[in-house]
Formats: sequence, structure tokens, C-alpha cells
Amino acid sequence: MTENLLHISAPGRICLLGEHQDYFGLPVIAAAINLRIWVRGTPRDEPLFKISLRDTKEIEEFSLEKELPYTKERDYLKSSINALRREGVHWSHGWDCDIHGTIPINSGTASSSALVVAWIKFLLESAQEQRAHNPETIAELAFLSEVAEFKEPGGRMDHYSSALGKVVGIHFGNGLKIKRFNPPLREFILADSLQRKDTTGVLGTIKSHVLTALSKIQTKSPSFTLHSPVTPDEQKEIEELPGLEKRLLKGTLLTRSLTAEAETLLHQKNFDHRRFGRLLTRQHEVMRDYLQVSSPKLEKMVQESLSAGALGAKINGSGGGGCIVVYAPQKTEEVAEALRKLNVRVSLIRVDEGVKREKG
Repeated sequence: MTENLLHISAPGRICLLGEHQDYFGLPVIAAAINLRIWVRGTPRDEPLFKISLRDTKEIEEFSLEKELPYTKERDYLKSSINALRREGVHWSHGWDCDIHGTIPINSGTASSSALVVAWIKFLLESAQEQRAHNPETIAELAFLSEVAEFKEPGGRMDHYSSALGKVVGIHFGNGLKIKRFNPPLREFILADSLQRKDTTGVLGTIKSHVLTALSKIQTKSPSFTLHSPVTPDEQKEIEELPGLEKRLLKGTLLTRSLTAEAETLLHQKNFDHRRFGRLLTRQHEVMRDYLQVSSPKLEKMVQESLSAGALGAKINGSGGGGCIVVYAPQKTEEVAEALRKLNVRVSLIRVDEGVKREKG
């Protein structure tokens, strides 16, 4: 073999504004973070992939000669190969791979999507595909492999955030639009509650009830959409919905407004860190009061952060467990220390670049 060692990495992400919006085609604002997944591989003669998953101490091995059957739930390494094969990608030989990462698993920081994004780029690079150099294409292929392949209810935010990197506003409506921001954001605190969460279940519940509520409003107001301004008559119809549908639809519309306000802030030359923090906390309040995806421990973590001097704090990800993200640019260490007393895992994180090929 003449090919060199291939080394790819992709970041996790935090959602700043727009939680539970991407699967409705609504805008989100997210940031890639410096917790990453690394895929490192060396070529082998046989048409075989042998993969060591260092963090879970698993070994996977499969041939490239045919469509790969799935042998476990969310079999992402195989689904990525199957999806790429359908896109016309071929490999002349196999690889020995090592995969490991620093992104907390099942905690709302997109560890699975970062894995798929890194793996897709690795597979495209190993096949010497030009598509390996297009992060938006990588994001779409990762979405196909992780979400569409298994008919799950999630959206594209995680894949685009990991592939593109930095701070991005992603509009998923009629035609994808990416807005890149460069605010002078300082360090964040990521605090993992160590409570496992049911991401798919939470997404499925919220999505189904909001779409049911939308359908009911549209029977009387056919022009009403999740993207359109709400008229006084439509507001009255929302108030007449059953309790759960009304609460979740209101939460979706409130988050839409907060995301639009945050985009305006991120465009301003004189960035207001305090206003940004307040927006994070308001997003948390919507998730707590309307989407109801908080927990007593998450609430304690948010309140302790704010009491210790944070400008803002919110659940990160789908909720029901996992992490909070805290912005405390002037009191990072004080807030981190307050959180450590709550038996949580604390990491200091910063905004990072997207999926890339590493040197060596």
C-alpha cells in the first residue's frame, strides 16, 4: 500500500438558541466545540474494515463486498457505508481504524452525529472522493446515514454544526441557508448532569404533538405555518387547543422568536455579552416551562450557575438529562467550582472549527 495514514476529526456542538427547531425546518444557532471525535486509519489489502472503538472497548469488522446488514440499534458505522455505496462511492481496499473521542456520550453534545460526520469524511477521503472537501455535502450524507436511514425524528442541526464548525445560524426552511457568525464569545462551561436521556423519545413526543396542533390550526387558518407571523385570530385558535398541544406549540413559537432576536444580536459589531446570556436563560425557561424537558437536577445546576455569577445558562440538547451550557465570561472558575459541588462533570469549552483532516 502506498496510501498514508488517514486521520480525521469532527467536533461536538452546543445549541445556543433554537432547541427542538431543526426538525420543523425552523432556524437554529449552534456552535462547534473543542470536544471532538477522532478517526485514525491505516490501509489494508483485504476489502475489510476493522474498527477499534476505544472508548467503549468494542471491535467491529465488516466486509465491503455487499450491502451491510444492521446487527444493532443505530448501526451508524455500517449505515454510513451503505449510504455512501448508494451514492456511488467505492473503496479499492479496506482499512484498520481506531476511533475515540472526548465528547460526553448521550448528554446533548451530539457525540453520535460527530462520530458519523467524522466517519463520513474518513470514508470519502479513503475513497479519494472530491465530496470529502465539501462540509455541507458531508453534513447531508451524515444526516442520511444517522437519521433518515433509521427513520428517526431528528433534524440536521448536529450534522451541519459538526461539519461546518464555529458559530452558525442554519435556516432549514425552503432551501438551506447558512449564516456564519463571528461573535467574540469567550469560554463556556459544559456541565454534565450524568443523567441519561431518551433523545429519540423526547424528539418524537414534541414533534408529533406540535404537528398535530399545527394541523388543527390549519383547518381554520390554512395559511398558518410555523414560519409565519401569528395573527390575532390564530392566537385565539392556539389558546383553544388541548393543553399539551397548546403548550408545545407555544414553546416552539417562543423559541422561534428568541432565535431571531439572537441572530440580530450576533450581527452587531458591539456584542452585548449580558444580553446574550439573558437569551440563553430565556431559552432554558421555554424548555423548562413549555417543552418541560428539564429535571430537578438540571434546574439546580442552572440556578447554582446563575447564583455564582453566570450571565446565562440553559439545557443543551433535547433535555430530560444530559448537559447544561453556561456562559460566565467574567466568573468562569467561580461558576465551574459551584457546579463541581453538585456531583456533575464539568468541562471548560470554546468554539472550534469543523470536520477536518488532521496532520499525522
